[in-house]
Amino acid sequence: MSFVPTDPLGLDELLSPEDLAVRDTVRGWAADRVLPHIAEWYETGELPVIRELARELGALGALGMSLEGYGCAGATAVQYGLACLELEAADSGIRSLVSVQGSLAMYAIRKYGSEEQKQRWLPGMAAGELIGCFGLTEPDIGSDPAAMRTYAKRDGSDWILNGRKMWITNGSVAAVAVVWAQTDEGIRGFAVPTDSAGFSAPEIKHKWSLRASVTSELVMDDVRLPADAVLPGVTGLKGPLGCLSHARYGIVWGSMGAARASFEAALDYARTREQFGRPIGGFQLTQAKLADMALELHKGILLAHHLGRRMDAGTLRPEQISFGKLNNVREAIDICRTARTILGANGISLEYPVMRHATNLESVLTYEGTVEMHQLVLGKALTGLDAFR
Repeated sequence: MSFVPTDPLGLDELLSPEDLAVRDTVRGWAADRVLPHIAEWYETGELPVIRELARELGALGALGMSLEGYGCAGATAVQYGLACLELEAADSGIRSLVSVQGSLAMYAIRKYGSEEQKQRWLPGMAAGELIGCFGLTEPDIGSDPAAMRTYAKRDGSDWILNGRKMWITNGSVAAVAVVWAQTDEGIRGFAVPTDSAGFSAPEIKHKWSLRASVTSELVMDDVRLPADAVLPGVTGLKGPLGCLSHARYGIVWGSMGAARASFEAALDYARTREQFGRPIGGFQLTQAKLADMALELHKGILLAHHLGRRMDAGTLRPEQISFGKLNNVREAIDICRTARTILGANGISLEYPVMRHATNLESVLTYEGTVEMHQLVLGKALTGLDAFR
């Protein structure tokens, strides 16, 4: 068999026909609906067609993709991962839209919600008719969610919710916000209709990363919620942390999509850009860069595939997800930076995807657990000693 530069390890052979069909469908959708416009959306700092894209992604079965029932596709973890890779190869903001919708908001309702909550929200969210968001991070509380200040207190059979959440993807366009809050009983999750009195979601502007994504603050000012707004299936941090593990898994795959797009841009450029009378791809230093980028890219995809098989088998541990998120996002950023050096000055132009992916990945590196948090998760697992305390 011949050597395939875009699949040097033959990883496609690990995929079933169904896996390949999912991957190719999402790749084709992204090529038609995102790539022709993404540079403009990024430059203007907006995603003006988010509702249309959500409905189209719902029609593809990409929202809540690995969940069962309620209109969800019931896909495998590997198929969901492949979808994340293809979406982030277009832009991290598009993958974030899908991840927050499916792996955070829908996942929380599906896993911890009542049957009434599932029936109320999940079918519309799976179809992309309703958009959801997930409120955990606060303006002064990031990596220590146990210290959150958002608070819900009982008032008769109702709850009164007060607080603020920050850096919330989809917040300004969401119909439902899954909000985590302190209560007298411990941390609880609430399915909050965003048309509730006292709820607002001002959009965050002036970002230099994830510009083609809706990012908001959530403000809850004496929001009165009925008793059935609380998610009955969980109390404590294990609720939101379980959701984050599911979202981090998608990032393991998605970051490799950003890396792949940047690597392929650099490879194409190296074959055609001439200096000193020949293509720069013919110089040893450029070939060394390309070889190193290909190594880390495809090792990362292989790692993602392995973790996906473990998730499908029900044997994937949170520490292993931290392993994948820490490695793959860090290597993806390095691939983007190296690709930029091959493109030279053209690497900073929006005509090419490299700088856009590099700046997006700076956000991906931080959200769903910073580098330091994942290092400490692994450090604790390796040593048996808890450095968080």
